[in-house]
Amino acid sequence: MRACAGAFVERATARHRLPLDYSPASLRLVDFLADGLRKGGADRARAHDTLVGLGAYVGEVLVRRAGAVWVDLDEPQRGWFGQPVGVRMPDGRVWNPLGKVVNRFETGAPEESLRTFYLTLHGRSRRVAA
Repeated sequence: MRACAGAFVERATARHRLPLDYSPASLRLVDFLADGLRKGGADRARAHDTLVGLGAYVGEVLVRRAGAVWVDLDEPQRGWFGQPVGVRMPDGRVWNPLGKVVNRFETGAPEESLRTFYLTLHGRSRRVAA
C-alpha cells in the first residue's frame, strides 16, 4: 500500500501543486478531493482507482505519523471492512482508511472527514515519524 500511496501522490502532484506531504493537515485536501469527485458526478466505479489511491494515502499518513503498520486483514475483518488491507495501530486496534475514504466520497458528511478521523483516532502513537 505504501507504493500505491506513493504512486498516487506522484500522479496527483505531477499535474497540480497539491500539498500531499503525508501530514495530518494534508488530510483536509483528501476531504476536498473526495468531495470534488462526488460533486463532479463520478460514481463509485469510475472513481475506484482514485478512491483507492486516496485511501492508501490516508493509511500511509497513519503509518508515518501515528505509528500504524499496514496489515492484511483476516477473513472476518475483510467481511466487516469490505477491504483486504487495513492498518494496525500501536495499541492493536485495526482501522480501515480505504473504507473511510469511500464513506466520505459517498456521503460527504462532516463526520466522515479524514482529518477529523486522524485527530480523533484511538491508538495513535505520540511519536512523529519522518
